[in-house]
Amino acid sequence: MIPTAKLAAVREQFPVTTRQLYLDSAHQTPLALSVREALEAFLSEGFEMAGPKPVWLRRVEETRESVATFFNAAPTEIAFTKNTSEGLNIAANAVPLRAGDNVVLIEGDHPNNAYAWLNLKRNGIEVRFAPLPDDEIATAKTFEPYIDARTKVVSLSHVTFHAGQVHDLMSIGRLCKARGIYLIVDAMQSVGVIPLDVKALNISVLAAGTHKGLLVPQGLGVLYIADGLDELQPAYLAMSSMANPPADYVARPDDMALRKDARRFEFGNVNLPDLHALHAAIGLIQSVGVAAIQKHVLALGDLLLERLDALGVSVVGPRARGKRNHIYVLKLPVDKWTDYFARNNVRVSPERGGIRVSLAMFNTVGDIERLIEMLRIGLTTGTLAATEQID
Repeated sequence: MIPTAKLAAVREQFPVTTRQLYLDSAHQTPLALSVREALEAFLSEGFEMAGPKPVWLRRVEETRESVATFFNAAPTEIAFTKNTSEGLNIAANAVPLRAGDNVVLIEGDHPNNAYAWLNLKRNGIEVRFAPLPDDEIATAKTFEPYIDARTKVVSLSHVTFHAGQVHDLMSIGRLCKARGIYLIVDAMQSVGVIPLDVKALNISVLAAGTHKGLLVPQGLGVLYIADGLDELQPAYLAMSSMANPPADYVARPDDMALRKDARRFEFGNVNLPDLHALHAAIGLIQSVGVAAIQKHVLALGDLLLERLDALGVSVVGPRARGKRNHIYVLKLPVDKWTDYFARNNVRVSPERGGIRVSLAMFNTVGDIERLIEMLRIGLTTGTLAATEQID
């Protein structure tokens, strides 16, 4: 786990922990003090100086560099978007697909990934879904039966939002590299909580929002596009996309050359306030280390599973380390338990299989014990009998 002194310092960054039992970081993380201060500093500059835009844009590039380091990527491989869904749609419209080509997804994965590709059926693209039980993770073997000579893309979430599976991107990436298939990853639930090396995993495109493990309010996304994938072309253009943007702001129809880096996918102005916040958030995360954060939430998960077993409460997703990380869905009826937790100031999320508990770097052993006590009280006072768990 994170050393006690450092954990206490991290927890102080999140005042929400003094007001409620917060176990909902897979929905969104609460605002950290350092992130709030970065936002306030940006607003003060805008208020006092009407916006020092050259300074702000320089900081954007500093943030781009820190995001690149986060993924073991180059700054030229990072673009900024609005959210994960925009990044996935950018990818779906950038890959050179022709009628008859196919894309393989996981059945039941996040719908916004599916819709990005299903939207291409109007162009004759086939979308195939590989079934996967909630207690299993996807590996290369999951996709192999659905891949043929016309398969151009495999796309999936790294971590599923509804069962907490951590899929085996290493084997899937090797399969895609060997077959010449683009691997496009939704990292919304893993970024900032699980170390991500886009090169080692052979990821072609990675999309993620920043309001979960990256600790920044909604409205900002990061997009990784591997260098060398020049055939991936943006569906929309702005001056920011062009290799030679006109200094006089007059479009040149005879010069439509695009940037060679990921910024060809940036469409106009970026979210300056959130990018200031992201720079501060990454600093906070790196002060602990993503590997340490993962180790911490896994240890808390071990304790949670042990205590749940003692209560007779089961979970939806996998239990083995390496197959789960920080998301646990308790098999409890949503209608009764969502209201019970809300009334008792416990922040969790209803999910398709039960009640989702998601852990973050600021959570502690005490948080787990408080949750278990709340469950025990609910089970013994008639809120829910143990036999009423979801089958």
